[in-house]
Amino acid sequence: MSVSAVPALKEWSVIWRALLSGEQIIDVRKGGLREDGRHFSVQSNRFWLYPTVEHQKAELLKPAYARWVDGSEPPAGVIRLAGWAEVVGVAVVTEPDVLDQLDGKVIWTRDYVESRFSWKRRDPLHVLVLRAHRLAEPIDVPLRDEYVGCTSWVEIEGLPPDPAALPGTPALSDVAFDAKRKGVADSIPGGLAQPPGG
Repeated sequence: MSVSAVPALKEWSVIWRALLSGEQIIDVRKGGLREDGRHFSVQSNRFWLYPTVEHQKAELLKPAYARWVDGSEPPAGVIRLAGWAEVVGVAVVTEPDVLDQLDGKVIWTRDYVESRFSWKRRDPLHVLVLRAHRLAEPIDVPLRDEYVGCTSWVEIEGLPPDPAALPGTPALSDVAFDAKRKGVADSIPGGLAQPPGG
């Protein structure tokens, strides 16, 4: 098996569910404990959505979404990839005031987003605006030891080289996505930048 040309980004299962259902179009990142270079960076503008339940807790989600934690556990020994995303905008947040503006755009509690902001205090918080696509048929891949742990990016063996070549649909229509993207851009001083290489 060859390593996929497109990496996977790890995030809570419920966040990828929110992304694939159109409830949320952003992810906020500081990076994991085992991050390459010890800091988060966008390694690819297109990636698989790798769901994890590591650190995921119902009390860290807004009440309307806390129930999503039930049933988010993947089958034993399997990673179920239900979609992929493209980074269409990025911002670096260094001021806590911006978190109030982002609060209505995520399913996490305000306190939890602030904890992500405050962790590794010298590093900025990365806001990624993501255009998500649901696969017509989810892909199950075996969970391997090297995929586990506190890191953002994983190269998963045996996947098709480009998820965009598979049948699927965008999570949101162009009009709905553009409206949400504008809302994010308007909430961040200086707006959004193009992703690296974008």
